[in-house]
Amino acid sequence: MTPLRWVPHSRATDAPLLSHVPQAGTGTTFVSRLAVCGLAVLLAVLAGCQVERRKSDAELGLNSTQSTGRAIYDRQCGGCHEAYSSRGLNGPSLQGMFRHPYMKNGMPANDERVRDIVVLGRAMMPGYGRVLSPQQVDELMAYLHTL
Repeated sequence: MTPLRWVPHSRATDAPLLSHVPQAGTGTTFVSRLAVCGLAVLLAVLAGCQVERRKSDAELGLNSTQSTGRAIYDRQCGGCHEAYSSRGLNGPSLQGMFRHPYMKNGMPANDERVRDIVVLGRAMMPGYGRVLSPQQVDELMAYLHTL
């Protein structure tokens, strides 16, 4: 491909500003190659993602207490803990936490222990006892039982 060269613009002839403009069918231009590569990367990324639409509270069958707990979870917990996935973020996934006798850290998966962790914190997790009211902790606990 010949390099592009600037030529002066002629008002009388409206000559093109470039002396070489690629002809259609003469080969793939850099821009079209870049577009094809970008599209291929995007498709590869999307194929590997398992993006699922977020279900509504009604679709999950949540009552008003659990729904309020879900909103608290989204604000306070969702940045570090996945609710509906087995993969963790900065903290472990909480999916099915109360369906097992023990949490991933080896502690009992019961209301008392989980409430203590929420209020007091543990390891890298901060406590939320000064952020959440006792009623909000109850609502959060109600939602955690639905995971």
